[in-house]
Amino acid sequence: MTLYRERLWAPPALYLATALVIPASLLVFLPISVFAGVLVAIGMYVGIVVLLWALAPAVEVTETEFRAGKAHLPRTLVGEVAGFEGAEATTQRGPKLDARAWTLFRGYVRGVVRVEVADPADPTPYWLVSVRNPSAVVAALRS
Repeated sequence: MTLYRERLWAPPALYLATALVIPASLLVFLPISVFAGVLVAIGMYVGIVVLLWALAPAVEVTETEFRAGKAHLPRTLVGEVAGFEGAEATTQRGPKLDARAWTLFRGYVRGVVRVEVADPADPTPYWLVSVRNPSAVVAALRS
């Protein structure tokens, strides 16, 4: 049973910004052929949008595990959990970040959740994962 799930989609502004590939590819390919220029421009933009969509990682808490992207951590190995937003989230991603930590960051997602790994054999002290609603993830992991 899923207790929490979110997909870290790119914001609409990023899709709009990637549309700049259209005039750039037209500028390069129009002198060769109008048809080629339009075809390449559309193809490149569609390709970028598909990649942004397909590569958006999911963060999920189930009754048995915590998943972030392709990684998963059994709930039995979840230690202390804390959520951070705003300036504290930035500090967690920067000066307070342990180099051994496993991270999943998206620059357009402001909140983070810190999940300690309670496995003495694992050299990773904690996971730091970008989430839009840190308090909901913390509540799901503590349930």
